[in-house]
Amino acid sequence: MAETKGKKDDSYDSYFEMVQSKKKLPRSLQESLTAAFAKIPVSSFPNVPGGKVIEVQADVSIGDAVKVLSETNILSAPVIDPASKGSSDWRKRYLGIVDYSAIVLWVLQNADIAAAALLATSAAAAGVSTGAAGAIGALALGATTPLAVAGLTVAAVGAAVAGGVAVERGMAKDSSEAADKLGEDFYKVMLHEEPFKSTTVRTILKSYRWAPFVPVASDSTMLSVMLLLSKYRLRNVPVVESGNASIRNFITQSAVVQGLQGCRGRDWFDCIAAHPLRDLGLPFMSSDRVVSVEENELILEAFKKMKDNRIGGLPVIEGETRRILGNVSIRDIRFLLLKPELFANFRELTVKDFIATVAVATNDSGRTGTAITCKADSTLGNVIDTLASRAVHRIYVVSGEENQVVGVITLRDVISCFITEPPNFFDDYFGFAAKELLSQ
Repeated sequence: MAETKGKKDDSYDSYFEMVQSKKKLPRSLQESLTAAFAKIPVSSFPNVPGGKVIEVQADVSIGDAVKVLSETNILSAPVIDPASKGSSDWRKRYLGIVDYSAIVLWVLQNADIAAAALLATSAAAAGVSTGAAGAIGALALGATTPLAVAGLTVAAVGAAVAGGVAVERGMAKDSSEAADKLGEDFYKVMLHEEPFKSTTVRTILKSYRWAPFVPVASDSTMLSVMLLLSKYRLRNVPVVESGNASIRNFITQSAVVQGLQGCRGRDWFDCIAAHPLRDLGLPFMSSDRVVSVEENELILEAFKKMKDNRIGGLPVIEGETRRILGNVSIRDIRFLLLKPELFANFRELTVKDFIATVAVATNDSGRTGTAITCKADSTLGNVIDTLASRAVHRIYVVSGEENQVVGVITLRDVISCFITEPPNFFDDYFGFAAKELLSQ
C-alpha cells in the first residue's frame, strides 16, 4: 500500500526518534560521532567495483534493463533520460532508480497478458513446470488459493533466475548453469513477446516510482549519506559530480557497514563499537514485532509475509518457544525456479522441507537456511564484523540456552547507532526539492 507524504514523513521521524531515545550513550558522545561523520567527505568513500556506476537508459526495454542488471551483477541502477544529454541539473538528467525486484514484480503482474505465448515458449523450452511458476505468481500478487495459483503463468521464471541468481555471489555451480540456460530463453521472450517487447523503463518508472533518486554532491559529507540510508530508508545513495550532474559513486547500506568495519582502531569507532548492544538500545524492534515463520508453515506463506511486511528475511522458529531453527530469505525464492522438479508438491511444501531440499540439492547445508545470530551482550563491533564478513543484511538476537528470538538488527539499525540528525539538517542542505523526492 502506498504511503502518503505525511505518513512517510511521520514514519521517518518516529523511527529515528525511537532510535535516539533508546541509545544509552552520553549526549556528548553522540554529538561527537555525528560531528565526526560531518567532517568525512563523500569523496573519500571507495568507488563502486570497476570505478564506473552502471546506468540504464530510460528508453530501453524492460528486457534490456534486465540484461544490464544481470550481466553487471547488480540489483539496481539509476535511470538516465537520454533527452537530457548535456544538462547539469540532476533532476532533469535522472528519472529514478530501477530495482531488480520491482522489474520481476511488474513482469508477474502482467504475466496473464502474455500467458499463451509464454506457456508455449519460455516454459516449454526451459522445461519449467507451470505449477512452480504459478506458485511464484501467486506469491507476488498476494494470492495463495488453489484457483489463483492455477491461473497464473510463467512470465517471471526467467526474470528471477537471470537476476536473482546473478547477484548471489558464491552460489553453487549448478545454480549458475541453470540460470544461464533459462535466462537465455527469458531474454528471447522479453524481446519478442508483448507486453514486454514494447515496454520501456521510462513507462514503468512513471507508473510505479519504485525508488526516488536522491543524490548527494561529491563535496558533501558522509553524515548526509548515512542519514539517507538509515532514517530515510534509502538502500542506496548516488553521488553526483558538482557542475555536470554525472554520477561519481553509488553508495549502498552494505558498503557503509563494510566501511565501518574498516574503521576499527580509530578512536571514534572504537568508543561506540565496544559497547554491548543493550547500551545502544539494540535491538530497536521489540520481540513481539519480529515477523517470523514456523518450520511447519508453507514456504509460500513465508515469502508472502516478506512481501506484505516489505522485509527481506524471516527467522524460522519452533512454536511458542520461539527457538530459532533457521532463516529464509527473499532470495531463496530462486530455488523454486531453478529446481522446480524438486518441488512438485509446492502447495504442500513446508519451510522445513524447503530448506532441507535446497541444502541437499545445492550441497550447501552450511549456508542455506542457516540463521546468523548474536546474543544481547554481544558488542556492536562484533555485529558489524558478522554483517560485513558474512555479507548479510540482518542478524537475529537470541537469548537463553534455547536460543529464543528476541529481536533482529538490520543494516539500517547499525548505521543509525553512529549518528544523530542536527536540527533542520536536510532543510539547510538539500532544500525543498529533495524533501519532496524523499516523500514520493
